[in-house]
Amino acid sequence: MSDLKKYIHDRKRRDKGFAEGYDEGYEQFKIGAMLKQARESVGLTQEELAQKLKTKKTAISRIENHAEDIKLSTLEKVAHALGKHLQVKIA
Repeated sequence: MSDLKKYIHDRKRRDKGFAEGYDEGYEQFKIGAMLKQARESVGLTQEELAQKLKTKKTAISRIENHAEDIKLSTLEKVAHALGKHLQVKIA
């Protein structure tokens, strides 16, 4: 385990607030990263995706980098524009 992973593991064990904030932040980051990966997998730039969604490139950038409060309807629109299907899973 790397020093960073060990630190995060130990800190999460000691500090419940840190653990909750870390996990929430990671989930938000993961959604944006998944959207970026999906966009890149179909060969679209942010500008091209923005045109398909009738929005601006800055909006796509914001979604990919700050997906903390994204609506399901927005996720559905992005998925559709990428020729993909949105699946939501509660585990």
